[in-house]
Amino acid sequence: MTRKKVKLAFIVNDSARKATFKKRKKGLLKKVDELSTLCGIDACAIIYSPYDPQPEVWPSPLGVQQVLSKFR
Repeated sequence: MTRKKVKLAFIVNDSARKATFKKRKKGLLKKVDELSTLCGIDACAIIYSPYDPQPEVWPSPLGVQQVLSKFR
């Protein structure tokens, strides 16, 4: 069964927009984790949110610093 095409548009309802953001953020972090595990690479994610004052970092702030220092 195929998925239907999702029409991208601004979500007007605040609670629905926040719920959608949380679901997509969770899915993105899961994909970064899978990519890191399956390919054996160091990966990190930094996600800025309009709902939180601090950005969310994955896997940890120290882990992100190590990956960024290797990149530089």
